[in-house]
Formats: sequence, C-alpha cells, structure tokens
Amino acid sequence: MFRLRLIRAGSRRLFHSGAASRDQVLDQLQVCSAEDQVFDVVDRNKAKLSARHVGCAIGLLWQIQRERPQILRTVEIVRNHPQFLTLRVLAENKISLMDDGSVVNMLYDVLRLNVEQHDSLVQQLVTEAWNRLERFQMPTLSKFAVCLSDQFLQHSPLMGQITDIVSRRLDSIQDARVLTTLMISISSLVSPKLRDALIEKADALLDQMDPLHFNNPRRVVQFLRNIRHVHRPLLEKCNRILLQNIPHLDAEHISIILGLYQSMQFNNCDFRLAAKQKLMELVDTSTDPATFTKLFASLGPMAGQGIREGLESTALLLANELNAQQALGVMETMEEMQSRNLQLINKMAGIIFKNLETYRAVEIARITQTLILLHCQNPEIFSRLRTKLLQYLQHSVYPYEVTMLTRVLSMLSSSRLDEGVLSRVNAVIPQCNLNDLNTFAMVVAKWIRNDPSYRHNTPSKYVRLLQTLNRCGHERLHQFDRLEVVLEEVKYLSGEWFEEMLVEQSMVTMQRLIDQISWTNIPELAVYLTRTNYLCTPLLDRIAGVMIENIEKIHYSATYAALLPFAVLNYDPSGSEEFLDVCVQHFTPHISSFDPHLLVLLAYALAMADYFPEEVIREIFNVDFLARLDAQLETLPDALNMRVRLRLMELNRAVCLECPEFQVPWFHERYCTQLQKRG
Repeated sequence: MFRLRLIRAGSRRLFHSGAASRDQVLDQLQVCSAEDQVFDVVDRNKAKLSARHVGCAIGLLWQIQRERPQILRTVEIVRNHPQFLTLRVLAENKISLMDDGSVVNMLYDVLRLNVEQHDSLVQQLVTEAWNRLERFQMPTLSKFAVCLSDQFLQHSPLMGQITDIVSRRLDSIQDARVLTTLMISISSLVSPKLRDALIEKADALLDQMDPLHFNNPRRVVQFLRNIRHVHRPLLEKCNRILLQNIPHLDAEHISIILGLYQSMQFNNCDFRLAAKQKLMELVDTSTDPATFTKLFASLGPMAGQGIREGLESTALLLANELNAQQALGVMETMEEMQSRNLQLINKMAGIIFKNLETYRAVEIARITQTLILLHCQNPEIFSRLRTKLLQYLQHSVYPYEVTMLTRVLSMLSSSRLDEGVLSRVNAVIPQCNLNDLNTFAMVVAKWIRNDPSYRHNTPSKYVRLLQTLNRCGHERLHQFDRLEVVLEEVKYLSGEWFEEMLVEQSMVTMQRLIDQISWTNIPELAVYLTRTNYLCTPLLDRIAGVMIENIEKIHYSATYAALLPFAVLNYDPSGSEEFLDVCVQHFTPHISSFDPHLLVLLAYALAMADYFPEEVIREIFNVDFLARLDAQLETLPDALNMRVRLRLMELNRAVCLECPEFQVPWFHERYCTQLQKRG
C-alpha cells in the first residue's frame, strides 16, 4: 500500500513538472486563427517572447493572409498594427538566437507582409543569412534565393555566391521543388556548363516526382524562358506533365503557362486545346477582378467571336472594380485580340488615365503603344502620356529603357525630335546592342518624315545620328567572338536600315565564326537566314554538313527551321539528296507527335524542294489529321492561321500535280474560286 502511494505521488510530480515545462505562450499562438488573436497574445506576453515565439507569430500572420483570396487580404492593416512593430523590434534583437531555418523563414514572411527591403529588420536578416550561407541546407538556401529575387537582387554578389554553392552541391539536391526554385533564382547568372548540368538534373528529378506537383515543371519552363534556351526534350516533358494537370489548373496558372509558351514561341496544340476547354468551363465562376483578368488574358486570344464578345461584356461590368494593373492587362489583351469595342477601350483608357502616376516607365510605354494600336481617340490621355514618357526618358540611364521610350514616343503622331531626347539617345548609343541600334534607326526615319525642315538642312542632326548608328553597328559586329551572342542580337532585327547597312556585315561576321556552328545553334542560324532572305552558301553548306553528321542529336521538330532556308532560297547544298534523306528519315518516326500546323509547314518546305515523302503526305491528307488541324487553327493568332491555311492549299495543289499516284483529292477549288472573286 505504501509503495502504491509512492508511485501515485511520483506520477503527480511528473505530470505537474511536464505541464510546467510546456510553452504556454507557444500553445496560445498555435491556436490563433485570426490576426487580432495573434496580436492579443503578443500584447499580453511582450516580456516573455523568445525568438521562437516571434518567428511563430510572424509566420502565423502570413499564414492567415495566405489562406485568404487575394481580394480579402489585409496585409496593409497587419503591417501598420502597433503589435507588428513590437514583433519587428523584438525580431531585430533576437536574430542571433535564431537557427538558420528561422532566419530565412522570418525574412520570407516579412517580405510577404510587404515590409520594405530597406527596413532595418530585412537588412539585418539578409546580412545574418549571408554570414551563414555556406552552412545552409539546400531547402533553406532555395528559400533564401527566393527572398533575394523578391528584393530584385538577382544580379547581386550574394546571388553569385548562391550560384557557386549550387554548382558545387548540385548532386546533393534530390527535391524537384528545391531545384526548380533555385534554377529560377540564379537563371541570370548561370554559365553554359551549369545550365546544362541543371537541365540534366531537372530532367532526372521530374521523372521521380509526383506528377501532380505541376509547379515544378512550370518553374523549369520559366527557367528555360529566362535563359532563352529552348531545350525541346525537357520542354516537351514539362508540357506532358502540365497537360496531365489541366483539370487541376486555375485561370491564373494557365495564364502563366501560356505566357511562358508564347514568349518561347512554343505552340503545343494539345495543351492549347485542353487549356481552352478548361478556361471555357471556368468562365461562369471567374467573377472577381483578379481571376477574371487572368481568364480574359488567356481565353480571349484563343476564343471565337461569340465568346470574345461575352468576355468583353463581362469586362465592362467589372471595369469599375479593376485596379491599375488589371486594367492594363485587359487592354493589352484587347490589342492582341484586335478588339474594336470602343466602349470598352474608352473605359479602360479612363481607368488607366486616373492611375497614370502609379505606372513605371515600361508600363507607360506599353500603355502608349497599346492605345495607339487600339486606335483610341483621346487627345488628353496621349498628351499626358507624352509628358510622362519624356520625364522618364530624361532620367533613364538604361539603354533598353531609353530605346523603348524613344521608340514609343516616335509612334505619337505629333512627335518631332526633342533636343532632350536626342541627348539621351546619343548618350546611350555606345552601350546599345544591335537590336537597340536598329530601333533608333527606325525612329530616325520617322523623325525625318515628320520634320519638313529636314529637306532644307541635309547635313543635319539626323544625318549625324545615322552616321553614329552605322559606325556603332559595324564596330559591334567586328567585335563579336561568339556566334551565340551574334544570333541572340540579330534574332528580331528587320527594317530598311538593317538590310542596307548590316545584313552583309552580319554574314561576314558569321562566316568568320563558322567553326562555331554546331547542332545546338543550327535552328537559330537557319531562322535568321530565312528571315533575311540572304543567300550565303558557305553558311548553308556548313548547316547541311553539321546536320548530316549530328542528325541524331537534333530534336525532330527542329528539322523544319533547318530545312526552310534551303527551300526559300532555292539552294541545293553539296549532297543535297543525302541531306534531305537524312532529315526526313530522322523526323518521319515522329510525325504523329508534330503539332498539325508545324507538319503542314514542314511538308510545304519539302514540296518547294520537290520532295514529297509519301508517309508525310498521307499523314496530312487524312480526315482525322485535318479535323485536328482545324481545331488547332482556331486557337492560333489570325495571321498564323491564314498562313497555315494558305500553305495547306498550296501543298494540296503541288501534291495533286506532282504526285497523282498518291490519289490526294483537290479540295481547295471552292476556296480558290472565292479568292479569285474577291480579287
């Protein structure tokens, strides 16, 4: 009996000591479900709050916000609350007591709560994390890299150190989420060697992850877009995973993915059709401004006329609830849709006019260009926009920004050469790439047309500016020592100045670097030769030779771009039959994987070279294929839609004339008759 009492007494002592050792403040925080409850606990326990308590409280405040829809969040109220200031002061005093994960978690949470990056707490947390950088676990390093990106520190020495750590410890990363987050953060600093290693690692980890985690492949696509490297096998693997996840994607995620694909010129038929269907299902539930604007941006350009009109009607109903960014998004989508809904155009212009002071320089330029292309008739807003453009231009020191602002200013009908503009242009020209120089040349041409005094003053400021542009363009081409850099700069060049002044010199430069032509850069080089329509036989012969030797390394879809300059320029390289045979044998096993419109364009390019592979022709002139092509064309921009239809008609005619044994019917007769009548 005595022994039993001793056991019970001991049990009571153990129970009471366990209860006493429990962290009551932490318990109180963990049951909070609203900000006021968190602040109440903080207010009652200021003297007791440890580093762990502070981290828990700030983490809870962000967690509560994150679980709400964007429109219902109250971040401003939280940030301005007196007890939030108390938490920030306490956090600053206790940073050295926090473990590595807590330091980074707190930095992440306070940035999500919109604490300014120059705030002393943010700066101290960044400094503390920097000091501990080498000992961070990779998940912690990944989260810290996100925090630096949030503060626009992608090019900082600190991000450079993170890039170096990733390079050294890449083999230790086994989590796709950790890897893909780091890939995006360090994308502006990766070397070609690290780029290839990251792509290989991502390819392996995507196979091992849960396919429902669609943000991982989405981040890989974003990385490829950031580094401007279209790695087709990895891109298609990401697309397959994203396609599986269409039922789980909302309008915002679909909008992001379509935007990434568009910027990479990757038009996947299956994804676009599935995305269009999903977006149409979401139309009735997308009634708040944030969700609707994402839906409008994604579905509008792909939809038929009836759905577009419905979307525009909804946009009018929601117009007064849109913020500055949402109104800009709607307006840019209308421009992409080539909308002529004057009521909606004027409504969006009015919202933008009220919010002009909130837009950055690049946004003012986008607004001006979009309103011009939408034929907006509002002299007052254009006058204000011109003033804003000039203000930003006078203070800008970035060549790309000066180029963009100058180009948009030249689009305003009343614009003539302003001395302040000329001064800024002359200041940045020595730092400009070929694309910027070409833009300035086109702007000068517009200035000349708008300035009647030019014809009476030939040795004018315009002539001097053009001479400077010519000299800088030639100097830049002479200085290139890497073909990839040349191809990147000439990718989007066009216009009279470039054709007259630089095309020939660009070919000389590329021939100087001809040994750098490899299977990796052939598609970009071929696209450039096609676009310039310049016959440079040494470059074409080199392309053909490299393709014959390395055809197994080249993605089957890249054969179209590589073959096109030979067809367009009507050039047969040495061993042309072997070249065409090798290409056709390479892509033929994959013809069912081609996007329908791309296969039509490829077959047309071969037809121009009098080459009609039977398997390709029979694949195209098939009822199922043509139905799939029609469905895809409905989602493509009007110009591409018409181009593909015309190429199909011309291919149909060529096959009927050249290959009657295929027994392909001539089904474009009615279309040609209608075209002739219209003509």
